[in-house]
Amino acid sequence: MTTQVERLPVAGLCALAVAGFVTILTEALPAGLLPQIGGALDVSDAMAGQWISIYALGSLLAAIPLTAATRSWRRRPLLLSAIIGFAIANLFTALTASFIVAMAARFVGGVSAGLLWALLAGYAVRMAPPCLAGRAMAIAMAGTPLALSIGIPAGTFIGNLAGWRLTFGLLSVIALLLVGWIIAKVPDFPGEPETQRPSLTQVFVVPGVRPVLAVTLCFVLAHNFLYTYIAPLLASHRMTGQIDSVLLVFGGSALVSIGLTGVLIDKWLRPLTFTGIGLFLVAVLILAVTTGASSAIYGAAIIWGLAFGGSATVFQTASARAAGPAADVAQAMIVTAWNIAIFGGAVMGGVVLQTAGAGGLPWAGIALLLGAAGSALCVKR
Repeated sequence: MTTQVERLPVAGLCALAVAGFVTILTEALPAGLLPQIGGALDVSDAMAGQWISIYALGSLLAAIPLTAATRSWRRRPLLLSAIIGFAIANLFTALTASFIVAMAARFVGGVSAGLLWALLAGYAVRMAPPCLAGRAMAIAMAGTPLALSIGIPAGTFIGNLAGWRLTFGLLSVIALLLVGWIIAKVPDFPGEPETQRPSLTQVFVVPGVRPVLAVTLCFVLAHNFLYTYIAPLLASHRMTGQIDSVLLVFGGSALVSIGLTGVLIDKWLRPLTFTGIGLFLVAVLILAVTTGASSAIYGAAIIWGLAFGGSATVFQTASARAAGPAADVAQAMIVTAWNIAIFGGAVMGGVVLQTAGAGGLPWAGIALLLGAAGSALCVKR
């Protein structure tokens, strides 16, 4: 076992994980700094919140067409282009006094994110021996739970202490340092030859691709229903002052999930898929029926983290296996589905919140997860 682990290009895979860390942190950090951002740029908190939506819009619009247009490009220059995009976007965000310029920079960051997420899974698979492809992907995807559990609280703390501009400046510096790391430790790969490139439609109809997309959309939409509106949900359980603690428990559990997923995914992909959906259903059901017991809420957060932490790795591994040589295009479709879920979680969750109250959010999540389970049954292998 030790020999197999040593065969993995760990330094290069960790560079990919840091790239994912920067991506998630760039996307979600404004949520913890909205009052400071709004005050500095003379806009409301609601307008400052559009920094997140414009970023997601950039990813949503760019992932598929940009991936399709660059499929013949060599992989490392393309990866470096995405990282440099983050450095530029975060630098402009840190320095500008104009809300419009900041929004444009955030959109560029979102475009870079759409390209990077489409590359990341396929890159990890190509760097590793076939028998360890899933484990390699788990390492490369570890940046997401690390950003959610450690990066965002730390970035929010630094932003509150020293100013939000410093946090985005630091993200730009990290991206520039990452460029050197990638050049040193991440190998280059050729793009797809013209004769070997199936069309988007051909990839979409490959057996297994559409069910994986459906599972991803339903699962992540259920997650965003709850994560986006965690504050009113906890307020309904009289736990307003414990939001940070609950999210910290969720993030720590998600890290455990990443580790377990990395160990099991190469042989147990399908069981992991159903286990994740089942655990999430249990967590959401607890949130739906509990009457305010804080121990039950924390228990649900632990189960939720176990379900969600390895989900990106599971879904992207399933997509890559289904699509085969066209994995990059399939990953772009996963990125698109993921960002649709981010939009949908905010918009549809807001409608549920207004019409049914915070107590309606878990029940909507249960319905979505049942849809995810049904879609997973359609994946034959």
